[in-house]
Amino acid sequence: MIRHLPEQNARQGFFERPEFEALAAALPEHLKDFARFAYLTGWRKGEIASLSWSDVDRDGGAIRLRPEHSKNGRGRIVPFDVLPQLTTLPERRTRARLFTGEGNVPRVSEYVFHDGGEQIGDFRKAWASACVTSNLYHIEKDPDGHDRKIPDKLFHDLRRTAVRNMVRAGWTLRVAMKISGHRTRSIFDRYNIVDENDLRAAMQNIGRYIDTLPTHRVNPS
Repeated sequence: MIRHLPEQNARQGFFERPEFEALAAALPEHLKDFARFAYLTGWRKGEIASLSWSDVDRDGGAIRLRPEHSKNGRGRIVPFDVLPQLTTLPERRTRARLFTGEGNVPRVSEYVFHDGGEQIGDFRKAWASACVTSNLYHIEKDPDGHDRKIPDKLFHDLRRTAVRNMVRAGWTLRVAMKISGHRTRSIFDRYNIVDENDLRAAMQNIGRYIDTLPTHRVNPS
């Protein structure tokens, strides 16, 4: 038997709202909605890239992830007709379906999110460029002593951010895990990051509770 050591290098990156909006504005057009969907739902990059128009239920107001495209093998559903930030997504993506193919022939993409009609693939360069443009980077020296701009954010940080926002919004763990696709509580808890603002809010809550407690002992009669 091999004993697993506790993981010490788990990332704890997430986006504050202004950071995400700045990054989204700097991304290429075909990645803006792609990133926003991840920010709101916590779905993985490959899961979002797999979405085709047959997965969009306009009448039911929902987007469905097929089990075969899910990392954990379970399908998921996200209602888009009740979340203001998602209600206009199908309309925008419908307009974006048209693209120009070979010979300048107009074509229609089968994917909800696409790059020139094709499924979105590796976009690390575009992501790094957007991070630099939105000032989400730090400087490191390369082996030759030259400065390099290193992005401070990963696409996967959007998943962590979505989970944190769900919990802060008051969702039950069961519902949040259904949306994000986490199968186990232990993995989910790694994404539900507590930062200084969370601690301050908690202290404020306990302070308000303490203020409701009586300050004098009541002698029994």
